[in-house]
Order: sequence, then structure tokens, then C-alpha cells
Amino acid sequence: MIVGVPRESYPGERRVALTPAVVPNLAKAGLEVVVQAGAGELAGYPDALYVEKGAKVLPDRAGVFSSAEVILQVLGHGANDVNGQDDVPLYRRDQVLIGFLRPFGTQAAVQQIADAGVTSFAVELMPRITRAQSMDALSSMANIAGYKAVLLAADTVPRVFPMMTTAAGTITPARVLVVGVGVAGLQAIATARRLGAVVSAYDVRPAVKEQVQSLGAKFVELPLETKDAQDERGYAKAQDEAFYQKQRELLGKVVAESDVVITTAVIPGKKAPLLIPAAMVQAMQPGAVIVDLAAERGGNCELTKPAQTVVVNGVTILGQVNTASGVPFHASQMYAKNLLTFLQSQTKEGKFLFDMNDQITSDTLLTRGGQIVNKRIREHFGLPALA
Repeated sequence: MIVGVPRESYPGERRVALTPAVVPNLAKAGLEVVVQAGAGELAGYPDALYVEKGAKVLPDRAGVFSSAEVILQVLGHGANDVNGQDDVPLYRRDQVLIGFLRPFGTQAAVQQIADAGVTSFAVELMPRITRAQSMDALSSMANIAGYKAVLLAADTVPRVFPMMTTAAGTITPARVLVVGVGVAGLQAIATARRLGAVVSAYDVRPAVKEQVQSLGAKFVELPLETKDAQDERGYAKAQDEAFYQKQRELLGKVVAESDVVITTAVIPGKKAPLLIPAAMVQAMQPGAVIVDLAAERGGNCELTKPAQTVVVNGVTILGQVNTASGVPFHASQMYAKNLLTFLQSQTKEGKFLFDMNDQITSDTLLTRGGQIVNKRIREHFGLPALA
């Protein structure tokens, strides 16, 4: 079975789905690898490295799609909402597509994949079980995003992060608030602490308090009813508007005192909750910075504009999208390991198993045989259950 890796086509995307280091592992599993010329260059992986590890480099995109039974992408159609549809005519019936496909996005994009007869696996749907941790691409990319968000904030805010005692006087450390303590939030806390900032963090789930404190940050506790704040997969659950209104009132004072606010609060399949309204931004001091990692889902800040930098009353709001692409070498390395482990679990002697009794298979399988087959996604789009 041939695995194909086309060059990423989303504007500004620098990652690649497979790195040269994993090619020999795929060969041991009975899988050959073909790579589009230049696919890894922007991530720091030239074509020569792929050839050295046993992959074949093809000159064009169409050649990769026509020769491969399995296509691996970082941002496939759906996740690539700019030009991902250009790949649809290249799909072949029963071809396997694996990557970020944004299954909770538009039904039309998912249906296009299904109509092409493609068997697709969406890495966003990976179950949160112990056996799947090494395949969890969302967590891998969130780690990178949390790290990068702090660097972007440090580069933008007009002050230093650490306390400095100098002959010219003592400089107080920057105050950083992280809102949303998932994987990205925890990495943001750790990175800001390493840079010397005084860090606070807030999450609607009280269970993360111990994790925040273990990283040397202060957990912000608000007098809110949060016993139903977490779902069975460990994600924050959406709350009603009355809850968010009360949350914003209580969080306002902490935000106003912060030099940097990094927001990471997203809920799978839903618009990001509004946590920082315009009035709260107005109360922040000039020079403060907000890095909104939820910008792609509508933003946690009311004034966020995706992929844009906005300045309001001296407060800079970075509407970060595709943040992990800013660290393409290691982001690609982590993503490639996620896909390698997934392929090893789903294939035997170079053939797909399609074991629907395996939760990893059943949870991630999005389309097959011309239909959207994933139960969660069918429910999300209001489609009737399949027999």
C-alpha cells in the first residue's frame, strides 16, 4: 500500500504531514511512501532527506493523489477552507484520507469528501483514551500553540517578562493570565513561567486547579456553580448565557490587572465562548496584549478578528489562527509521530483493518462508501442515524 504526502496548500501553512524519520517505520509496516516535491521544505525537511530514508519524491500533486491509496495531510478539505476543495477532483473512490478535516465545520465540505467515495479519518475525533494518547494530534498541536502564544505575547507587549534587578532600578515581572487550562493553556503557563512572568490561570473546570498550581501559577477561583463544567471526554461543557455573563463580571478585575491575557477556551463543535467583552478590553491598561487562540472558532474576545492584529485604546489583540504552523519543524515531527502510530494501529501487513469494534477506528472514521458514517457528526448535522 502506498502512502502519499502532498505539499500543504493552505496559505502560510509550513507543516508537513510526514517527516523523513518515520518513513522507515512505515516501510516495516508494509507501507511505501511518496512525497510531493518540496512538501517538507518550509518545515526544514528537504526532499533529499525523504529519498535518503526510502521515500519516493514525485514532481506534482496530481501524481501523489493518483499513485497513493492513502493520503496524509495536515489540513485536508474542510480544515483548509481557502483552497482545500481544489483537491476534491483528485480524490479516487475508496482512497483513504487522513488529517485535520474540521468535521464539525460545514456539512457541505464533509459531504463533498463522502460524495467522492473517499474513506476519511478526521484526527480531531481521536478519542481521549489511554491507548490513543500517542495519536492525539489535537493535543500535539495545542502544545505547540500554547508555547508559541507566549512568545508572540512577549514579542508584542512593551515590557519584559522577568523581574530584573539592575543598577537603574528593579523592574517588576509581567503579569500573565491564561484563560482556559487545556493542553494549550498548560503549555502557555509553563512557558510564561520559564520566561519569569507572574502567572495566573482560570478555567471553568475546578479539577484543573492542581495542575495549574503544580506549574507555579495561581488558580483564579470564581464563585460560580461548576459541578457540570466537564464532559465525559474531559472537555469543558458549554454553559448558558447567564453563566457566561456572571463569569465575565467576576473575571473583569483579573483581566484589568493583567499585562498579557492568553485565551484558549474552545468547545468541540461549538462557537468559542465569549469571555472578554469590549468593555473589559476598555478597562485594560494601554500596552496590554491579548492573544486569542480561539480566534478560528469566533474568539474568546469580542474584538478579536481572525488572522488580524487589532489595537483598541492601546490594547493589542492578536487573532491567532493556525498557530502551530509557526513552529513547523517540531509541529511536523509531533504530527508525523501521531499519524505513524495511528497507521500502525489501523493496518496489518500493508492493509487497512477497518475494525469497527476498535474505538479508535469507529470514533475517527468520518466518511466511507459515499456516506458520512460518523455517529457524532451525523447527530451534529441533524442527519438520521445509519442502520
